[in-house]
Amino acid sequence: MAVPPIQRSPNAHSAGPTARVRFPWLLDSVLGLLIIVALPLAMLAIPNTVSVVSGLLPEGFDKLALMRAHGLALPAMILTVPLAAVALRHVKVPHMLLGGLTVLALADVAGGFAGSTFLVATLRVLHGIGAGLLIPATLVAAWERSMALRAIWTGMLAFSLLAAQALALWPLDQVSDWKITLQPYPLLTGIALALAAVYFVVWLLQGQPPMPSPRAAERSRLLLASVPAVGISVVAISTASEEWGPGLVILLAVLAVVALLVMASFGSREGRTLAYVMVAVGIVLLPSLAQITYVEMRGLGGPGMTGLWIPFVVAGVLGLASAIAVRLFAGARWLAPMGLLAMVVGLCSVRVLVPAADGLVLVIPFTLLAAGAAVALTSALSQSGIGAALFGLALCFPGVLAGYLLATGVQLMMLRGVTVAQQLVDRFVGTLHLWSLIGGFLVVAVIVLAELLSRRAAPADEASEADEAAEPTGGDSAPSPSLVSSPDADGHSASSASSGTSTGADVVAEGAGEGSAAEAAVPTVRSRRSERRGPTMAVDALEVPAQPAAGAEDRPAGAIPRIPGSPDSSGAADRNVASVEGVGEVTGPVPPVPPQAQSPEDTTP
Repeated sequence: MAVPPIQRSPNAHSAGPTARVRFPWLLDSVLGLLIIVALPLAMLAIPNTVSVVSGLLPEGFDKLALMRAHGLALPAMILTVPLAAVALRHVKVPHMLLGGLTVLALADVAGGFAGSTFLVATLRVLHGIGAGLLIPATLVAAWERSMALRAIWTGMLAFSLLAAQALALWPLDQVSDWKITLQPYPLLTGIALALAAVYFVVWLLQGQPPMPSPRAAERSRLLLASVPAVGISVVAISTASEEWGPGLVILLAVLAVVALLVMASFGSREGRTLAYVMVAVGIVLLPSLAQITYVEMRGLGGPGMTGLWIPFVVAGVLGLASAIAVRLFAGARWLAPMGLLAMVVGLCSVRVLVPAADGLVLVIPFTLLAAGAAVALTSALSQSGIGAALFGLALCFPGVLAGYLLATGVQLMMLRGVTVAQQLVDRFVGTLHLWSLIGGFLVVAVIVLAELLSRRAAPADEASEADEAAEPTGGDSAPSPSLVSSPDADGHSASSASSGTSTGADVVAEGAGEGSAAEAAVPTVRSRRSERRGPTMAVDALEVPAQPAAGAEDRPAGAIPRIPGSPDSSGAADRNVASVEGVGEVTGPVPPVPPQAQSPEDTTP
């Protein structure tokens, strides 16, 4: 009996993203350190802090134009995130990590030579692009690693949004050069770049484990998410340039929030929950903490930056621990609204505890905000796929800009007509308290909206998710159809696509005689498993040539076509019986087998 060799399809993939990783702990450890360093570094691009050092600007600088140029980083970031998420289908994650950190490093180095408003605008756009590349790349890198890594990502995202304003202001205490705003932490950038290089080397040594990628419909939603990002960016830039009144700014900000919530309503039920959580966290967290940080500075009677580091560290550690606990031990869907409710309690505590001369009391609102955001993000992320996660991320940072717009409008309204210094301080604190109230009601509205829409659309989502599950992903982790190569009549190799009904080893054709034909060309018929049962061969499914046999149009649907037999020396066709799982006994001719040659082992001396 001639047994063809089992050939591995060139398109076959490993069983999972960690199938070829010999030391997964090494890859996870390097990636965890990279996430801890890279996410805060990316969030540092958001705050506009040049007004704090405006007194250090040289003569000839237009301070207002410089502030507008410094604020271009966030619009650049929110436009980069969805495009980078789509590009991850074709760009390897380690390459994007290295690219984003390289852009940040170049912008930091060039920041020391900035001498014009145009150059400042260019460098801030580069900061936004580099940060926009890092954020989705770190999420995809952590997606199918250990469970703790995804929790570290969500915990660090919450902490980075919480502390971004404080981290951006920290290096500006008692500085003598305004250019420090363009390069606040050059050493941290270098450390992150070194970690990305180490991660790239480990990733290569581990066999380049494949990364997940969104499906075609999810990529379309990601591109659609760039539409409100463009609109909000145009509104923000126009607001800074045209000096619109507070009423118009508030109206445009409210419309931006509504547009983001409408956009978050797309997709599956779990995807909507995550999108709502991302929008709420983006709108509330960083804009609130930016105002709290300014209120707690020494000039307004607070403890200053040196008195805030303990509350920030405690909140960051507890937020990270909460995210890991949710990911490892629970992950229930009801934890997402509970996390958002914790944020509401944190905003209420801001109205009671801020301003505070003692910085330690701020541990309460900071921890509630950080832990609540981390729990909500981790719980919602654990119920979603990678496409929904990237879509929610693409809506988070437009939410940050919309929150800044809304807070700016409220601040302009509250500070109108103020001429006395003490009245300015009081109005500034009143603006923070009013914003905390607005943010709390907004988070509650998001919770109610998410619950109502998720329950109403649950039956329709089940059918939609079934359709999406049947759609080929086309990513690294999805194997493409195998190709079976067989010689044609002219001796050339011809490839035919697998029919999709069978994969696995080749079926062994039973010969019509004794001996072996080692060089016989036997067309392959593949099955998932084969089992010898006496004179018959049990197989799961047969793969047949794509060409229709004669009379194919007369066969009923599902019938297995007959393969023409090879006449033997007596003129009769050899036949074989195959038991097909789910079909029954199917009688058909075996593939043509050349005449048996005498084996050299059978020759007697």
